[in-house]
This record gives sequence, structure tokens and C-alpha cells, in this order.
Amino acid sequence: MKTMTCKQLGGACEMTFTANTFEEIAEMSKKHGMAMFQQQDPAHLKAMKKMQVLLQNPTEMQAWFEEKRKAFEALPHNP
Repeated sequence: MKTMTCKQLGGACEMTFTANTFEEIAEMSKKHGMAMFQQQDPAHLKAMKKMQVLLQNPTEMQAWFEEKRKAFEALPHNP
């Protein structure tokens, strides 16, 4: 198991997500982002606007995603 924060995944807070794979942690982050969107959290909405710009360029989005995956893979396993 590895742990990353919302901020490490491009978000706006220190909420942590723990999972065995990057795909699992990305899904947890996505659900958290949706909840923050529903709450209209200003900090998260700002982070989401940055992501929307990335989504317009598939090459940049893929590079961003791979950067986050590498960061996850480089983390030590939780004790």
C-alpha cells in the first residue's frame, strides 16, 4: 500500500488516499474531486480549472498522468 495526498495528485488539500495501485488511488482522488465539486469548494474548483486546461491537450494530459504515476511508483510502501 502507498499513500498520496490530494495535493500530490493535482488537487488542493492534504486529504490522503491509500491504495495498492496508481489506478486505485487515481479513482479515489477522482471521487474526492467530484465531492469537492458538489460542495463548490473554492480551492478545489481552482485546481479543477487547471486540469481542464490539461484535458484540452491529450499529449500534456498523458505526460501529467505519467508524472503522477511515476511519483506513486517511487513512494515507499506503507509500514
